[in-house]
This record gives sequence, C-alpha cells and structure tokens, in this order.
Amino acid sequence: MEILRVFNNNVVLAKDRGREVILTGRGLGFKAKPGMTVDDAKVARVFVPAQGRDPDHMAQLLGDIPPEIIRLISETMDEVGLSSEAAQSSTLVMALADHVCGALRRAKNGIPPVPYPLNSEIRSLYKREYQQGCALLAALNRRLDDALDPSESVAFALHFVNAGFSTGDLSPTYMMTGVIQQLLAVIESTYNIKLDEHSVNVGRFITHLRYLFVRIHQHEQLSREPDAIVSSIMSSYAKASKCARLIASLIELRLDTTLTEDEVALTLHVARVTDQTNQNRSSDIPDHPQLAHMGQ
Repeated sequence: MEILRVFNNNVVLAKDRGREVILTGRGLGFKAKPGMTVDDAKVARVFVPAQGRDPDHMAQLLGDIPPEIIRLISETMDEVGLSSEAAQSSTLVMALADHVCGALRRAKNGIPPVPYPLNSEIRSLYKREYQQGCALLAALNRRLDDALDPSESVAFALHFVNAGFSTGDLSPTYMMTGVIQQLLAVIESTYNIKLDEHSVNVGRFITHLRYLFVRIHQHEQLSREPDAIVSSIMSSYAKASKCARLIASLIELRLDTTLTEDEVALTLHVARVTDQTNQNRSSDIPDHPQLAHMGQ
C-alpha cells in the first residue's frame, strides 16, 4: 500500500489496489511521507470510507482514538463472533472505540457512568443487540480488569442498532426507539389490548419498523405499487388498515417525511400483532413470496 497523506503519527490515508483506505497504527505516520510504502507491521486497522463519506473527516475522528483501543475493539468483536459486523461497518468500530475511550477516561477520573435513557425499552425492543452488547462488554472487561460499568452493555446495544444508519450519532436510534414505543401504544389503544413485546408477532413488527426507519434515513423507501394480495389484505382487515394509516401518519410527522404507498401497507403486520389467539406463535395469516419485501 502506498501512503497518500499523513494525518498524524497514527493515521494515514493510503491507496490499496486502486481504492483509498484509512490506516491506523501506533507510529504508522511517524516520519512517513506521501509516496512511501506502508509498514504493514504497524497497521492496527484498515478502514474503507463508505461511499460518499469524506475520508479526511473520518481520519480526523480516528486521529483522536488511540490505535490500541481500535485494535482492542476489533479483536474483541472477532472474539465474540461479531467479525462480520466489524467488517461491514467501519463507522461501528469507530463509534465503539470512541465510546470505550470516553468510558475508560471517566472511570479513570472517578466520574460516574453516563445514565442511558430508555434503558428498559432498549433491552426489550433490541434483544439481539442487547445480547451482543453484553457479550462484548464481558469480553472487554476480561481484557480491561472490569474497568467498564455493566450499564455499558446498553450503550453497546445502541451502537449495534445504530449501525444500520451508518452514522456514529446515536440520535436516530433514540428517535426510533421512542417512535416504536409510541406506535405500539397506538395499537394497544386502538384494540384495547396489552402487547407482549417478547412475542414473535410483535418482534416481526418491530423488525419491519426498524428496516423502514433505515430506508427512510437512507432515502430508499420501497416504491413499487402494492401487489394485489396486499390490497386484498388491506380490504379484509379494515380496522388494521385504519390503524396502519394512523401509524403511517405518526411516522411521517415524527420523521418529517412522506411514506410511499408501499411503505404505508403496514396492515399485514398490524393484523399479526393484534392476533390475540396467536400472540406467541406465527400468525394464521399466510406468508407469501409477494409479501417478502414487507418483512423488512
């Protein structure tokens, strides 16, 4: 790899087989100059800027994170089976490394851990990511002599959820969590029921909403005309359809967007969620290949 630019002693921009990459490593940029060959032995992590992201900005962020922490996060994610997540999202590794730096700094200075809002909601709504956060925290603490507070598992879970937005800012995830809670409350009020957030059908609905929010954030809403079977379901479940329209209106209001008709077709999921007889197993509403695009 050839060095293109040196940002500081630990971060350089390089060319690797025709693409620009950002490299971190202790002393990697020390006395290095553009045109020189990278010392592979010093490379702690290779970051590939996402399409459209400014490599200079990304490098500046990395410049404030010790390479040892970046290596620690990368190795620990591999250890707990999150290597694919690390490979797919450089932003996630950066965000986790930056977060751990801050947490260790606070612990060293005797500052109490940061309280995380929506703690119980995060554990309930994002069960998989919370489990991943717990595994990552345990693995990190094995290497750091239990320096991190147990509450950091919630923060890690938020970063895993937020990875879908391709940003280190947790604001979209906090917003999404609050909106999901509001939408579930709308369904409970409409049908006068209490939803089980751990049920299969509610889990499906939450997953659908999460993918919807990511598509909205990335300006990639589904725009195909609703299939005949979708229209048929909307007609067959009038109350669910009306509830879905209300949910769509709330999403548009909270996220300042306009949903396509394809995205408004939430009726199938609302109908499943409110199927009291089948709350803890798959709904009797049949799956259909034409509805596959609505499952995410």
